[in-house]
Amino acid sequence: MRIILGTRGSELARAQAVLVEAALRAAWPEMEIALEIIRTSGDETRGVAAAAPVGAQGRKGMFTSELEAALREGRIDVAVHSAKDLPSEASADLEVGAALERAAIEDVLITKSSASLTTLPAHATVATGSVRRQRQLCRLRADLKVIDLRGNVPTRLRKLTTNPWDGIILARAGLERLGFDCAAGELVFAGNALHVLILPTEEFLPAGGQGIVALQVRANEEATKRALAAINHAETWRCLQAEREFLRLLGGDCGTPVGVIADLREGALTMRAQLFEDGRAEPRSAIAHGAEPMELAAKLLELING
Repeated sequence: MRIILGTRGSELARAQAVLVEAALRAAWPEMEIALEIIRTSGDETRGVAAAAPVGAQGRKGMFTSELEAALREGRIDVAVHSAKDLPSEASADLEVGAALERAAIEDVLITKSSASLTTLPAHATVATGSVRRQRQLCRLRADLKVIDLRGNVPTRLRKLTTNPWDGIILARAGLERLGFDCAAGELVFAGNALHVLILPTEEFLPAGGQGIVALQVRANEEATKRALAAINHAETWRCLQAEREFLRLLGGDCGTPVGVIADLREGALTMRAQLFEDGRAEPRSAIAHGAEPMELAAKLLELING
């Protein structure tokens, strides 16, 4: 059997595709695997502030639509995505067929000095491309100057070192997949020593799907789905189902200021959500427990809607 993996061309996307390839080779030693690099509209605009404001519908799917087109055209068999980039409303002809084991879920604050959120100077500048993180930051430090940040991980790190900013916020999983050890509390990039602070999930609830590599396939390709079933991480899969269903019911995407995370322990799921609304600094929060991902998502939505 031959499978063509499709991925974006960023260093992180390639690293995630390598993880998928290694898992498939371990499960299917005789399988022929090829890698196809697909350039996306998100790559075209990386490092450049988008014309639309943060959270605009125009950004939905900007890192995924070209990969999905390649799937539909048969140029690739599996699209390798960061799960948090996938729109929550799936199309009928494509589906998420598997997920690799989840990596770290936290966000991290990267600074030039060993400052924490509480010790950053008044009116410090912190950059992030996530509207969720922007709202979470402003909730804790209303004085901060929070600015937009675009580009792949190395580009964002470079911008920190070359601009008079105090810090940036990134996902821990992406940094660690690129070989940076966040637990060490520091990293070296382009000869610059930077400090890393892992942010508490109680205040920085992550995006749905954060830390998960999702594998998208054509819905009618049963052979490909059977191949991916061998590398699907069952616990991660259940959590991803719950988080994506919650976002679908909410009508949320990557521009919605919402954090949601599911956790599976001893067969029972727990899911938390944090939703920011216009004009309110404090988010609506809720927590729900259950066994079935879809039912849990609906229960959590009901609770967060009051």
